[in-house]
Amino acid sequence: MEQALSAGVRFFQYRNKRGIRRDIYRTAKDLARIARQAEALFIVNDHADIAAAADADGVHLGQDDLPISEARKLLGKNKLIGISTHSSDEARSAASAGADYIGFGPIFMTTTKDAGQVQGVGNLAAIRSIIAIPIIAIGGITTANISETLSHGADGVAVISALLATPDIKVEAERMVRAISGTREG
Repeated sequence: MEQALSAGVRFFQYRNKRGIRRDIYRTAKDLARIARQAEALFIVNDHADIAAAADADGVHLGQDDLPISEARKLLGKNKLIGISTHSSDEARSAASAGADYIGFGPIFMTTTKDAGQVQGVGNLAAIRSIIAIPIIAIGGITTANISETLSHGADGVAVISALLATPDIKVEAERMVRAISGTREG
């Protein structure tokens, strides 16, 4: 996180699918503090209760997690709630249920997790045309395809392997931030 922060990244999600909940909480609390000091946003994956307890900026839910309405009860109206979506029906449902943003994908092929069928930038553009809330594109995002992804309607991108597989996270994160900034300026 600190390397990415120093590169200009300002939105983080903590994802730990196999951890012990107490350890997830402790790590989330530490990461929330670091993000807050850097004036960055910090989201906890899956666990609305841990997000609330750690004073994270919000939670990112999967389709099988707590419903948005219940997460909102735990977090209140000022915290962010995002949800993973893989279709136009899921995107519409998330927007109608009060999600602050959606994650949509996988846009490209990814080996990080089994995220279902590749959606492509065409489906991303279709989702952009039916919902007004921000879309975070996920799945196979690299420096080489960030501009294409943003030009098809993504408001941001979620990146895992493109950063973690590189020998220097800060250098690759800087490249990605420059690619995003270049797209937004053009």
